[in-house]
Formats: sequence, C-alpha cells, structure tokens
Amino acid sequence: MGEPADAALLLVRLILGAVMVVHGWNHWRGGGGITGTAGWFAGLGLRRARLQAWLSVWTEIGAGALLAVGLFTPLACAAVLSVMLVAGLLAHRPHGFFVFKEGYEYVLVLGVLAVALGAWGPGKYAVDSAADIAVTGWAGAGLVLGVGVLATGGLLAAFWRPREKT
Repeated sequence: MGEPADAALLLVRLILGAVMVVHGWNHWRGGGGITGTAGWFAGLGLRRARLQAWLSVWTEIGAGALLAVGLFTPLACAAVLSVMLVAGLLAHRPHGFFVFKEGYEYVLVLGVLAVALGAWGPGKYAVDSAADIAVTGWAGAGLVLGVGVLATGGLLAAFWRPREKT
C-alpha cells in the first residue's frame, strides 16, 4: 500500500478506536452512569435495558481497543457498525439527517467508515498485519457488513419492542 496509506490507516484506526472507547466509557461513567444509559435504552424500546447498557459499554470499549492495535479489525469494525446501526435506527432516524437536530448524520459517517476500514484493511502498523491475518478488500468489507447487520438484527429481534403509538 505504501507508507502514506499505512500511516493514514493507523490514524483512522486510532481515532475511530478512541472515539469508541470514550463513547463506551461515557455510557458507563458519564452523566447518569450505567443506570442513566439503561434508562435511555429502555426509552428506546429495548428490553433488559441494564444488560443492553453493559453490552454497549463492553462492545464499544472492546471494539475501540481492538481497532487501536489493529487486531481482528473486521470484527471490531463489525461491532462499530452494529452499534451505529442500532443507534441510527432507534435513536437518531426519527430526527432526520442533521446531527445538530439529533439526526443520524454522525452515526452514518462512523458506520460507513467502519465498512470502508474493513475493505482497506488495518494497514502495515497493525497486529493483524504482523500476524498475517489481515482480511481486506471485498472479503473484509463483506465480513464487516455481514457480521454487523446480523448482530444488529439479532439484538433487535431479541430485545427491541417498539413503543406503541398513542
């Protein structure tokens, strides 16, 4: 790929990883803590909201850490995509596109970036590359999309019960 591209991929992984770690940490320790996050999830129609809050925390922190070191990059990207799909579908879609109106603009960018990173691969400065286990191209993007969409569908099927309109 070349030095500039490998450096760019490292930067993308580090920033996306950091964003996810901080996001997960905020769900756990920020504002209302895990109880506040669980209450917000319950308001979105997710059953077993406290479990969902913890799953979200560990998924976001875990995926972010894996991205930062470039380990199991397509699976970490799939986790990011799934978190963004759930957030986009349940919390942001009703508000339209723009993030300043609580819309899905931001989660769309992060989700698409996760799929793109699956296609690009982790770059040379990654554990995946050092261990010769990097999955890139269509296979990487397909893995991110397939696992991310299946995980989202499974979570929604098992735990989401939309609120009845009154």
